[in-house]
Amino acid sequence: MPHGGAYDSRVTSPTNDPTVPALRVVVAPDSFKGSLDAAEVARCLAAGVRSVAPDAHVVELPVADGGEGTLDALAAGGGVRTVVVDTVDAIGRPATARLGLSADGTVAVVELAEASGLPAVSDVRLQPLHAGTRGTGDLARAALDAGVEEILVCLGGSASTDGGAGVLRALGARLLADDGTDVPDGGEGLARVASLDLAGLHPRARAVRWRLAVDVTNPLVGERGAAAVFGPQKGAGPADVEFLDAALDRWAGVLEAATGVDVRELPGAGAAGGVPAALVAVLGAETERGSTLVAETVGLPAAVADADLVLTGEGSFDSQSVHGKVADTIGALAAAAPVPPPVVVIAGRVLLPVAQAREAGIAAAFSIAPGPIELDALLDRTAVRLTEVAAAVTSLHLAGRHAGR
Repeated sequence: MPHGGAYDSRVTSPTNDPTVPALRVVVAPDSFKGSLDAAEVARCLAAGVRSVAPDAHVVELPVADGGEGTLDALAAGGGVRTVVVDTVDAIGRPATARLGLSADGTVAVVELAEASGLPAVSDVRLQPLHAGTRGTGDLARAALDAGVEEILVCLGGSASTDGGAGVLRALGARLLADDGTDVPDGGEGLARVASLDLAGLHPRARAVRWRLAVDVTNPLVGERGAAAVFGPQKGAGPADVEFLDAALDRWAGVLEAATGVDVRELPGAGAAGGVPAALVAVLGAETERGSTLVAETVGLPAAVADADLVLTGEGSFDSQSVHGKVADTIGALAAAAPVPPPVVVIAGRVLLPVAQAREAGIAAAFSIAPGPIELDALLDRTAVRLTEVAAAVTSLHLAGRHAGR
């Protein structure tokens, strides 16, 4: 999946007048969770631009921060095609999930939330000690069987806290207790694991490049670790958090004994219930900021460098947005361009002070809320309001552009 494959820099003015440069607008939003996916948001923003600038050259590049929704964003941008794989959900029930494959078949995209995410188990009570990532491992095994050379694992939306043990098991590893028997799936099993048997590991598991898209820097264990910070949203109470943190620490010791790699304090190892811990230690995986990795994959750096205006968006524009999320990445790309284009955020709500936004390379941020409005009512009008606000932003940009002539 070569960088820039989704972006074509060739532009001609629709007016056919070479003296009148076409307005170049890049539309690169994240999803509005609970409302529209990134591709739908991009279409709405692009429609708003074209409504007031019909001659504009609009590049739609829906993006994501490397978590849930990344596969959809890459597929919408033409970077991958999806295939369906038989697998299991986070609590072991038979399920199907999508795997992304690049056009040349060399790169696979595995989104953890597809097989091991919270939405798939929302019909039952959360099981923080038993949920695991074996289903994600099934997707990775299918990718290896397909002959890929690189696997991009998109982390986020996990229902489990198993330190990536389930992924390894699906790839042929065994987690053994003191008596030589296999321990149960999930965090519960990690509390009993004594050794890791890698003899049955998939023959290609260590022959491919593993890249992990993460959007947090939390370590595996401790007060900022996987269990303490993310366990409660997966149903873990205080006693469960304490149990899981100890279990993850024990797992880290087993991984270190088997590989010589200590992952306890590795930045980002706490993502998705600790999945990076196992994949870094055993498979040599590389952790990367998810939004940057996705941006490079869809060709966003080249597109932004050519743009006159960049529109991005997300459900909530807040302090997290400028710490490794999509808006932060786009702001940095724009700042690095030969002629930095203004970056405008269009969001469901805007909570970040103007000064902080500008420090992150964001020229302005606008909410789609037309005034005091109930959330349900705003959700119903998201598409319309995205189009209207994008049109208003484009009109303002054009006014400034013409005034500068």
